[in-house]
Amino acid sequence: MSTHDGLVVRGVSKRFGATQALDHIDLDVRPGEVVALLGENGAGKSTLSNIIAGTFAPDTGKMTWRGRPYAPAEPGDAIAAGVGMIHQELRLLPDLSVAENVFVGRWPERGGKVDYAQMNRRAAEQLHRLGLDIAPTRAVRSLRVAAQQQVEIAKALTLDAQLLLLDEPTAALGAEETEQLFAVIDQLRAEGVSFVYVSHRLEEIARIADRVVVLRDGRWVASHDSAQVPVEQLIQDMVGRTLEQIFPDTGAPAGGDVLRVEGLTSADGAFRDVSFAVRQGEVLGIAGIVGAGRTELVRAIAGADPVAGGSVEVAGQALRPGDPAAAIRAGVVLVPEDRKAQGVVLDLPIEDNIAVCNLDRLAEQGWVRPAKVRAVAEEAIARLRVKGAPEQPVRALSGGNQQKVVIAKWLERRPRVIILDEPTRGIDMGARAAIYEVIADLARAGMAVIVVSSELEEVLGLAHRVMVLSRGQQRGVLDRAEATDHAVMELATT
Repeated sequence: MSTHDGLVVRGVSKRFGATQALDHIDLDVRPGEVVALLGENGAGKSTLSNIIAGTFAPDTGKMTWRGRPYAPAEPGDAIAAGVGMIHQELRLLPDLSVAENVFVGRWPERGGKVDYAQMNRRAAEQLHRLGLDIAPTRAVRSLRVAAQQQVEIAKALTLDAQLLLLDEPTAALGAEETEQLFAVIDQLRAEGVSFVYVSHRLEEIARIADRVVVLRDGRWVASHDSAQVPVEQLIQDMVGRTLEQIFPDTGAPAGGDVLRVEGLTSADGAFRDVSFAVRQGEVLGIAGIVGAGRTELVRAIAGADPVAGGSVEVAGQALRPGDPAAAIRAGVVLVPEDRKAQGVVLDLPIEDNIAVCNLDRLAEQGWVRPAKVRAVAEEAIARLRVKGAPEQPVRALSGGNQQKVVIAKWLERRPRVIILDEPTRGIDMGARAAIYEVIADLARAGMAVIVVSSELEEVLGLAHRVMVLSRGQQRGVLDRAEATDHAVMELATT
């Protein structure tokens, strides 16, 4: 085995039942180095990360860490050795404060009691280090997803880890917050901290990684000694397909305006005086950096948030503002940004998730027959090619299949307008292609589609037109021919 002081993984394999999750993987991470670990869901990235973090042991292979044999029996062993993991799924306690979450299980004490002053001061230092300007006494429940993710990162930094495993750390962060995180990584890297960096955002890799390792189906398929690798090459390594094959043809808009928004202004100042229309069969992309007001705008259109002024019309009929049920009846549905918290009930089966917002359509004389629910779910699963059975809990599905379930439950209502907020957040490239195909199918079938995404490539690859927001103001609407990444970013940063 190699003798450097970082992490050395040799011949690690892991099987779960009939699935070979990892097949004789080698990995080196030297002190002060960021190694990007890429691959689709099911490629083995999380399995390898969890073995390094002590969540479970490998079936074969050995590891050394800082020149000594390393075989953590549980995460506590890994943390004690200086190895920490930041999970994609937020593991915060929502009713505790930010500081209590940062120091959970190791609260500083004074005279047998929790020393809140010290805890709040130390938490504030880490939050400030991340550029997060929030009070350490604030309840985590009140924070947006991006801020919660940064609290998770602050928590790991207080553990003084020498190797950090980051699993999709920027999935819920915008450009500015991502850059703050990268500045922290750069700072820690200069101090000799090592990173294994798992991400689906391929454009980040060139900015943050020193080297790239690509897994596919549990096997090593490629390594690059520099992160300056074209995105097209990384995609081909991961999925065996080129970038051109990932974005489908969305067809041409087929009819007149379905949705008209005039002078819409948020009740809490998140956006103001926004006007646009979406045609039948059109995909309208909404771009902008975090804080631009994109999510707040689509929530207001769907009736989920109150407005101070303006109007929303569907097929010429005005919608009552702040009334989500009226919006749904008029044919406007929203696939939310946080699918786990707002889109699905994780512990219910697929069929019940689809049924729960369609009871008025499924009920016959006040009764909902299980056979009808099952038939509707089977049809939805087949239509969207969901990998799962009707009776399977949604929690057991991959992120891409969970997202398809959210879309499926709303399609059952035969909407006129479907709004998708960050439709592929935390979803691997192969599953993204399947979601893009669903979006293209909806447009080709004549639905009006709005896609909000932090990933510019996604907006440009799907949309017929792109509306750009910056600090709550509409900066312009670009046709497909005008909508280049440069043109969009120029408007988004004004």
